[in-house]
Amino acid sequence: MSPVQFAHEPLPARIKRKARALLGPMALFLKGFVQHPAMVGALVPSSQRTIRRVLSPVDWGNCRVFVEYGPGVGTFCRPVLERLRRDGVLIVIDTNPDFIAYLQATIRDSRFSAVLGSAADVVDIVAAHGFDHADHVLSGLPFSTLPPGVGPAIMAATRRVLRPGGAFLVYQYTTHARQMMAGYFERIDRGFEPVNLPPCVISWGWKG
Repeated sequence: MSPVQFAHEPLPARIKRKARALLGPMALFLKGFVQHPAMVGALVPSSQRTIRRVLSPVDWGNCRVFVEYGPGVGTFCRPVLERLRRDGVLIVIDTNPDFIAYLQATIRDSRFSAVLGSAADVVDIVAAHGFDHADHVLSGLPFSTLPPGVGPAIMAATRRVLRPGGAFLVYQYTTHARQMMAGYFERIDRGFEPVNLPPCVISWGWKG
Protein backbone atom coordinates (compact mmCIF):
# COMPACT_ATOMS: atom_id res chain seq x y z
CA MET A 1 0.00 0.00 0.00
CA SER A 2 1.37 3.45 -0.98
CA PRO A 3 1.67 6.33 1.54
CA VAL A 4 -1.18 8.14 -0.25
CA GLN A 5 -3.45 5.10 -0.06
CA PHE A 6 -2.53 4.60 3.59
CA ALA A 7 -3.35 8.24 4.43
CA HIS A 8 -6.84 7.88 2.98
CA GLU A 9 -7.49 4.50 4.58
CA PRO A 10 -10.18 4.75 7.32
CA LEU A 11 -8.71 4.57 10.81
CA PRO A 12 -10.62 1.38 11.83
CA ALA A 13 -9.38 -0.40 8.68
CA ARG A 14 -5.80 0.70 9.41
CA ILE A 15 -6.05 -0.61 12.96
CA LYS A 16 -7.44 -3.95 11.77
CA ARG A 17 -4.73 -4.28 9.12
CA LYS A 18 -1.98 -3.55 11.64
CA ALA A 19 -3.49 -5.98 14.13
CA ARG A 20 -3.57 -8.76 11.53
CA ALA A 21 0.06 -8.14 10.62
CA LEU A 22 1.18 -8.08 14.26
CA LEU A 23 -0.87 -10.99 15.54
CA GLY A 24 -0.82 -13.26 12.48
CA PRO A 25 -2.39 -16.61 13.30
CA MET A 26 -3.59 -15.37 16.71
CA ALA A 27 -5.74 -12.74 14.96
CA LEU A 28 -7.19 -15.43 12.70
CA PHE A 29 -7.88 -17.66 15.71
CA LEU A 30 -9.68 -14.83 17.54
CA LYS A 31 -11.65 -14.00 14.41
CA GLY A 32 -12.78 -17.63 14.19
CA PHE A 33 -13.86 -17.58 17.82
CA VAL A 34 -15.85 -14.36 17.42
CA GLN A 35 -17.57 -15.51 14.22
CA HIS A 36 -18.20 -19.13 15.26
CA PRO A 37 -18.01 -19.39 19.08
CA ALA A 38 -19.92 -22.68 19.08
CA MET A 39 -17.28 -24.30 16.84
CA VAL A 40 -14.07 -22.87 18.36
CA GLY A 41 -13.45 -24.10 21.88
CA ALA A 42 -11.21 -21.39 23.34
CA LEU A 43 -9.95 -17.83 22.98
CA VAL A 44 -6.29 -18.89 22.73
CA PRO A 45 -4.52 -21.95 21.27
CA SER A 46 -3.44 -24.84 23.50
CA SER A 47 -0.18 -24.71 25.46
CA GLN A 48 2.88 -26.78 24.56
CA ARG A 49 2.38 -28.81 27.75
CA THR A 50 -1.17 -29.63 26.66
CA ILE A 51 0.01 -30.68 23.20
CA ARG A 52 2.62 -33.06 24.65
CA ARG A 53 0.13 -34.48 27.15
CA VAL A 54 -2.64 -35.07 24.61
CA LEU A 55 -0.30 -36.80 22.14
CA SER A 56 1.61 -38.82 24.75
CA PRO A 57 -0.23 -42.18 24.30
CA VAL A 58 0.35 -42.34 20.53
CA ASP A 59 2.66 -45.08 19.26
CA TRP A 60 4.04 -43.09 16.35
CA GLY A 61 5.86 -46.02 14.80
CA ASN A 62 2.51 -47.73 14.21
CA CYS A 63 0.55 -44.61 13.27
CA ARG A 64 0.13 -44.03 9.56
CA VAL A 65 -3.20 -42.17 9.36
CA PHE A 66 -3.81 -39.38 11.87
CA VAL A 67 -6.93 -37.23 11.70
CA GLU A 68 -7.66 -33.96 13.48
CA TYR A 69 -11.01 -32.22 13.86
CA GLY A 70 -11.00 -28.44 14.20
CA PRO A 71 -7.30 -27.74 13.62
CA GLY A 72 -7.74 -23.96 13.79
CA VAL A 73 -4.42 -22.29 12.97
CA GLY A 74 -2.43 -25.53 13.24
CA THR A 75 -1.44 -25.59 16.91
CA PHE A 76 -1.35 -29.40 16.87
CA CYS A 77 -0.58 -29.88 13.16
CA ARG A 78 3.13 -29.13 13.32
CA PRO A 79 3.82 -31.23 16.45
CA VAL A 80 1.94 -34.14 14.85
CA LEU A 81 3.93 -33.83 11.62
CA GLU A 82 7.18 -33.73 13.60
CA ARG A 83 6.29 -37.11 15.14
CA LEU A 84 4.50 -38.75 12.21
CA ARG A 85 6.34 -41.39 10.18
CA ARG A 86 7.60 -40.59 6.68
CA ASP A 87 4.86 -42.54 4.92
CA GLY A 88 2.13 -41.22 7.21
CA VAL A 89 -0.67 -38.77 6.48
CA LEU A 90 -2.27 -36.06 8.59
CA ILE A 91 -5.82 -35.21 7.52
CA VAL A 92 -7.37 -32.18 9.20
CA ILE A 93 -11.06 -31.29 8.91
CA ASP A 94 -12.62 -27.92 9.65
CA THR A 95 -15.84 -26.12 8.74
CA ASN A 96 -14.12 -22.70 8.77
CA PRO A 97 -12.78 -21.83 5.29
CA ASP A 98 -10.42 -19.19 6.74
CA PHE A 99 -8.62 -21.81 8.83
CA ILE A 100 -8.41 -24.25 5.93
CA ALA A 101 -7.03 -21.58 3.58
CA TYR A 102 -4.46 -20.51 6.17
CA LEU A 103 -3.27 -24.08 6.78
CA GLN A 104 -3.04 -24.86 3.07
CA ALA A 105 -0.93 -21.73 2.57
CA THR A 106 1.41 -22.19 5.54
CA ILE A 107 2.01 -25.93 5.96
CA ARG A 108 4.14 -27.29 3.15
CA ASP A 109 4.34 -31.00 3.82
CA SER A 110 3.36 -33.73 1.36
CA ARG A 111 1.88 -35.73 4.23
CA PHE A 112 -0.58 -32.95 5.12
CA SER A 113 -4.12 -32.53 3.80
CA ALA A 114 -6.59 -29.86 4.96
CA VAL A 115 -10.25 -30.54 4.16
CA LEU A 116 -13.17 -28.12 4.37
CA GLY A 117 -15.98 -30.24 5.74
CA SER A 118 -17.68 -31.82 8.74
CA ALA A 119 -16.06 -34.25 11.17
CA ALA A 120 -19.27 -36.28 10.91
CA ASP A 121 -18.15 -37.19 7.37
CA VAL A 122 -14.75 -38.50 8.49
CA VAL A 123 -15.32 -42.01 7.12
CA ASP A 124 -15.89 -40.68 3.60
CA ILE A 125 -13.04 -38.17 3.90
CA VAL A 126 -10.54 -40.81 4.98
CA ALA A 127 -11.75 -43.12 2.19
CA ALA A 128 -11.29 -40.31 -0.35
CA HIS A 129 -7.62 -40.23 0.70
CA GLY A 130 -7.29 -43.95 -0.06
CA PHE A 131 -7.55 -45.41 3.45
CA ASP A 132 -10.16 -47.58 5.14
CA HIS A 133 -9.37 -46.47 8.68
CA ALA A 134 -7.54 -43.97 10.87
CA ASP A 135 -5.07 -44.98 13.56
CA HIS A 136 -5.88 -42.03 15.81
CA VAL A 137 -8.28 -39.10 15.76
CA LEU A 138 -7.68 -35.84 17.64
CA SER A 139 -10.35 -33.29 18.54
CA GLY A 140 -10.59 -29.98 20.33
CA LEU A 141 -14.16 -29.34 19.16
CA PRO A 142 -16.40 -27.93 21.92
CA PHE A 143 -18.91 -30.79 22.14
CA SER A 144 -20.95 -28.97 24.79
CA THR A 145 -21.89 -26.19 22.35
CA LEU A 146 -22.27 -28.09 19.07
CA PRO A 147 -25.74 -28.02 17.46
CA PRO A 148 -28.13 -30.79 18.58
CA GLY A 149 -27.26 -34.18 17.11
CA VAL A 150 -23.86 -33.15 15.76
CA GLY A 151 -21.86 -34.41 18.75
CA PRO A 152 -23.32 -37.95 18.68
CA ALA A 153 -22.91 -38.08 14.89
CA ILE A 154 -19.22 -37.20 15.22
CA MET A 155 -18.72 -39.74 18.01
CA ALA A 156 -20.35 -42.53 15.98
CA ALA A 157 -18.38 -41.67 12.83
CA THR A 158 -15.14 -41.52 14.79
CA ARG A 159 -15.70 -44.98 16.22
CA ARG A 160 -16.39 -46.33 12.73
CA VAL A 161 -13.26 -44.83 11.20
CA LEU A 162 -10.83 -45.90 13.95
CA ARG A 163 -9.00 -49.20 13.69
CA PRO A 164 -9.21 -51.60 16.65
CA GLY A 165 -6.68 -50.38 19.20
CA GLY A 166 -6.91 -46.82 17.91
CA ALA A 167 -7.82 -43.87 20.11
CA PHE A 168 -9.95 -40.75 20.05
CA LEU A 169 -7.81 -38.04 21.67
CA VAL A 170 -10.03 -35.28 23.04
CA TYR A 171 -9.06 -32.09 24.86
CA GLN A 172 -11.83 -29.90 26.32
CA TYR A 173 -12.55 -27.46 29.10
CA THR A 174 -15.46 -29.43 30.59
CA THR A 175 -16.19 -33.15 31.06
CA HIS A 176 -19.09 -33.06 28.59
CA ALA A 177 -17.24 -34.84 25.78
CA ARG A 178 -15.89 -37.48 28.17
CA GLN A 179 -19.42 -38.31 29.31
CA MET A 180 -20.55 -38.60 25.69
CA MET A 181 -17.57 -40.78 24.78
CA ALA A 182 -18.65 -43.42 27.31
CA GLY A 183 -21.38 -44.58 24.94
CA TYR A 184 -18.92 -45.21 22.08
CA PHE A 185 -15.56 -46.35 23.49
CA GLU A 186 -14.71 -49.38 25.59
CA ARG A 187 -12.03 -47.67 27.67
CA ILE A 188 -11.55 -44.04 28.48
CA ASP A 189 -8.33 -42.84 30.09
CA ARG A 190 -8.45 -39.51 31.86
CA GLY A 191 -6.00 -36.64 32.09
CA PHE A 192 -5.84 -33.02 33.16
CA GLU A 193 -3.46 -30.22 32.24
CA PRO A 194 -3.55 -27.17 34.55
CA VAL A 195 -0.92 -25.23 32.58
CA ASN A 196 -3.34 -24.14 29.87
CA LEU A 197 -5.79 -21.27 29.40
CA PRO A 198 -8.26 -22.40 30.54
CA PRO A 199 -7.09 -25.62 32.29
CA CYS A 200 -7.66 -28.59 30.03
CA VAL A 201 -9.62 -31.82 30.54
CA ILE A 202 -8.11 -34.62 28.43
CA SER A 203 -9.77 -37.91 27.49
CA TRP A 204 -8.39 -40.81 25.46
CA GLY A 205 -11.15 -43.12 24.19
CA TRP A 206 -9.85 -46.49 22.97
CA LYS A 207 -11.60 -48.70 20.45
CA GLY A 208 -11.40 -52.31 21.56
